[in-house]
Amino acid sequence: MGLVKISEPMHANVRIASGALSRSINAQAEHWLRIGMMCELHPELKYGELCRLLIQDQIQDEIQAEAQVAALPQRVRA
Repeated sequence: MGLVKISEPMHANVRIASGALSRSINAQAEHWLRIGMMCELHPELKYGELCRLLIQDQIQDEIQAEAQVAALPQRVRA
């Protein structure tokens, strides 16, 4: 984890959007970073399609995490 310096106007935009969308300022900034990265990787996709990809990735991550926990021996989970 690290620090990222952004301009005051951008910080104000993040703060406003985070309030409107019920996210923390950090969560809103991270969302915009992810969307920006996805836009560069997949310029042919629209915003909704990019969000769908992010959601599918999150679901896959959670399924894998659950499978890893299920694979632990019973005595370790207790």
